[in-house]
Amino acid sequence: MDITEVIQHQHDEQRRGFAHLEEWPREDHEGLAAMWRRLSVLLETHAEAEERYFYPRLLDLGTGAADADDTAEEVEDAVHDHNALRAAIARVAEAEVGSQDWWTAVVDANTENSDHMGEEERQDLADFRQQATVELRHEIAVEFLRFQARHSADGVEPRDKDPQDYAAHAGTGSRAGGREGAAPSVTASDDAG
Repeated sequence: MDITEVIQHQHDEQRRGFAHLEEWPREDHEGLAAMWRRLSVLLETHAEAEERYFYPRLLDLGTGAADADDTAEEVEDAVHDHNALRAAIARVAEAEVGSQDWWTAVVDANTENSDHMGEEERQDLADFRQQATVELRHEIAVEFLRFQARHSADGVEPRDKDPQDYAAHAGTGSRAGGREGAAPSVTASDDAG
């Protein structure tokens, strides 16, 4: 197991989920609601798991990849993208399933998510593959998947985060010298919320 592969696989699953919605019979509102619920739980748990387990380690080890100025910029942008996605998901929840407003919000969520995934794959995942050991990538994958499995039925409470504050304080402090004020690593017992 490798966290970069887990994230990539789930990105592919998210793309398929949006594609399934696009192809779903428009008059089947019950089916659309069920498909959206499944996808929205994946989107929310994926974002929260990245913020709990992947980004703190990326902040510790990353150097900035592709077109990112540095790792803090990569992570700030990713958290900002998650906040925008959460807002789009909330708009879907506020609209009547199958209505024009609902579809507009679904397309907005797809657009936000697609932009985020492309950037994350080009920057964050590439950076982490270059910097992290195979053992660490495995350890994070286990934490990430454990969190998602525990929340797969009901999802997680969406919580926006300030991107700059997050990037400044979310590292685990595990690299030599650590960062002052860095957040501690999240353990299995911490993943209930």
